[in-house]
Amino acid sequence: MPAITSFTYTANPSRVVFGSGTLRQVASEAERLSLSRLLVLSTAPQKDSAERVAQLLAGRTAGIFSGAVMHTPVDITQQALEIMSTSGADGIVAIGGGSTIGLSKAIALRTDLPQIVIPTTYAGSEMTPILGETKDGGKVTQSSPRILPEVVIYDVDLTMTLPPALSGTSGINAIAHAVEALYAEDRNPIVTMMALEAIRALYEALPAITIDPSDRAARSAALYGAWLCGTCLGSVGMSIHHKLCHTLGGTFDLPHAETHTVVLPHALAYNASVVPDVIAQLRSTLQTEDPAAALYDLAGKVGAKRSLSDLGMAESAIDEATTRALANPYWNPRPLEQAAIRDLIARAWRGDRPSADDNGGRSNIKDA
Repeated sequence: MPAITSFTYTANPSRVVFGSGTLRQVASEAERLSLSRLLVLSTAPQKDSAERVAQLLAGRTAGIFSGAVMHTPVDITQQALEIMSTSGADGIVAIGGGSTIGLSKAIALRTDLPQIVIPTTYAGSEMTPILGETKDGGKVTQSSPRILPEVVIYDVDLTMTLPPALSGTSGINAIAHAVEALYAEDRNPIVTMMALEAIRALYEALPAITIDPSDRAARSAALYGAWLCGTCLGSVGMSIHHKLCHTLGGTFDLPHAETHTVVLPHALAYNASVVPDVIAQLRSTLQTEDPAAALYDLAGKVGAKRSLSDLGMAESAIDEATTRALANPYWNPRPLEQAAIRDLIARAWRGDRPSADDNGGRSNIKDA
């Protein structure tokens, strides 16, 4: 058993309501926060869900804004803020995935109004004080206590109709948060424990959901895993995986969860040689000799695309992506070497299966 060395752990002060049928508690949660006029947020395809929330809130609704879109563009946030101002809203309810939750957080950053967030995917961003916004072709990430939602309502019922393909990429997006938490600069034993449990839960649940989307036990396990993954992301720093995904998504408008799904195995392979303890933990958790390849295979099992080219990125963009990824870099356990990062992106663009050679012969992972 490894010795426990000194560490710092800060728990984020959010309230979590988890279960089945918990959506019905949205009004009581609003009452608990003394909120009387809440603006309900969603994307256009989920406007029906927003209207259902508004009905449950009864007289506590200030209106509905269903204009949330991917990557949280600043101009969309400004539109929502204008409605917030004219409606006299004193709080926010967001129902949906990362796009809607991102908009809610962007509004909260600017207004400091309380948020009640109701996730319908497995992304996990609802548990973080982190916001990524796009403007003028770039994505900027920041962290603030104002960004963290006050209440998160997890209702397994709301995920039962989430398409298997979206369930898979959303869940692997969440796994990426936990994987990077394992080798974060400020990692600690509490986050490591949560990260490994989260990875295990999602790694087992996602293929089961693909086989049988009505598998309630698998849906519950996936939502539980997503909660833990988000908690990890909100507790420690991010590294090269998230820097790459923020760069690719913000610059080339690639789909968020799908981009995380493609990049994760290659980012893990890049760092594998310098984090042997993490690789050992993942080998045990995933019951595999090669964790990076296992995550690549998981994407295949859930029917996800495994190359950036399949997501619409041009090969000619690889050099620009490399340059942008190295600008204002996040901390990473392995130094960011331009040639190696370009090779990582090129492998992800082609959709190669990670192997020991991905680290220039320095990997501790054996070929699967």
